[in-house]
Amino acid sequence: MSRVNVRYIVNDVDKVIPFYTDMLGFKVEMHPAPGFASLSRGDLQLLLNRPGAGGAGQAMPDSQLPTPGGWNRIQIEVEDLEAIVEKLKSAGGRFRNAIVTGNGGKQILIEDPSGNPIELFQPF
Repeated sequence: MSRVNVRYIVNDVDKVIPFYTDMLGFKVEMHPAPGFASLSRGDLQLLLNRPGAGGAGQAMPDSQLPTPGGWNRIQIEVEDLEAIVEKLKSAGGRFRNAIVTGNGGKQILIEDPSGNPIELFQPF
């Protein structure tokens, strides 16, 4: 079976790396240039690209450049959502919402420094 990766477009790879490593427990696998890095957390491989850097950052045929943000997101399961939210808030984390409860558990959306959402999820 092939490996599955997630790619996020970010404004500044060097600025985003500490958010993922220090705050969310990712490990840097590769950071060969300022416009690209590969991070991992468990089985998740997260590829970070700056607009204009590498093949993934290139403009589309209509000249539109990839940009960060949107609503698609990765989900990270956590054991103690409230504790992680407090840690991230005290570090200046930007949240899109408050903790909400659904059918399967509790969740909240935090943004990386480029505005890409990450869903933190605590299952029941």
